[in-house]
Amino acid sequence: MPKKGANISLSSYDDIFSTEESRADQSAEKVQEIPLSELHPFKDHPFKVLDDEAMQKTVESIRQYGVMVPAIARPSPEGGYELIAGHRRHHASELAGKETMPVIVREMDDDAATILMVDSNLQREELLPSERAFAYRMKLEAVKHQGERTDLTSTQVGQKSQWAINQVANSADSSRTQVQRFIRLTYLIPDLLDMVDQKKLAFNPAVELSYLRPEEQKLFLEAMDYAQTTPSLSQAQRIKKYSQENKCTLDVMCAVMDEIKKDDMSKITISHDVIRKYFPKSYTPKQMEDTIIRLLEQWQKKRQREQER
Repeated sequence: MPKKGANISLSSYDDIFSTEESRADQSAEKVQEIPLSELHPFKDHPFKVLDDEAMQKTVESIRQYGVMVPAIARPSPEGGYELIAGHRRHHASELAGKETMPVIVREMDDDAATILMVDSNLQREELLPSERAFAYRMKLEAVKHQGERTDLTSTQVGQKSQWAINQVANSADSSRTQVQRFIRLTYLIPDLLDMVDQKKLAFNPAVELSYLRPEEQKLFLEAMDYAQTTPSLSQAQRIKKYSQENKCTLDVMCAVMDEIKKDDMSKITISHDVIRKYFPKSYTPKQMEDTIIRLLEQWQKKRQREQER
């Protein structure tokens, strides 16, 4: 029996009559219809939103069915909401003539928002090298910042950095080395990085060139224009070495780029237009190739007979 005058905590009316399910429902995240004009892109969003064929398909789907998967956003200090996941759906909704879209609003700090933003986009099948590069770099900085401590020794800080890279690599189903190599691309000047995206500059040479200082990279563009070719891995590695030795001048780079690549020495290319006139229109490329080889063999035998006389 409680003592006289003891404090007795009484449940409120809502606590008594609300069910566990209703209380859970109140705390659950809700999907809200938010005006498109109040949704703003994530700061330094590394993923491009293109008006390509895939976007057009998304637009048609939204016109017919609406946005099936809600976007995720967080309140913005400047007003409105900052999109974390759903930039393509937002753009497609605008093109489809919609005024609102379904959004889950979630309170998140900068690091958590960055990690979610990157993870939600890395699942896409086709990503440009630049998109993957900046996404890895942003996530790495966020993961490192989340585990930041001021009482660690320099050795422990190094171990923490390796741990962070492993976290990024594991979530991306990639190796630590490959993640680091992609991040190196973020140190390329925009013109060179665009060449990587357009497959005009190979990935491995581009990684080596990322170690050049920005002013050296600008000079390297001139060297490529002079040589009318892109570098092999060996050429890029030598240019990187010259940079480390402070010998990377325009003349040096032009000299390296003017060398004939081994691949170029081992193959001959004849355009289709050049040889097509010598064959019937009904000939396929394979028939043309077989005929050329047969004629070359006959020519070789003739030369051998002439030399034996």
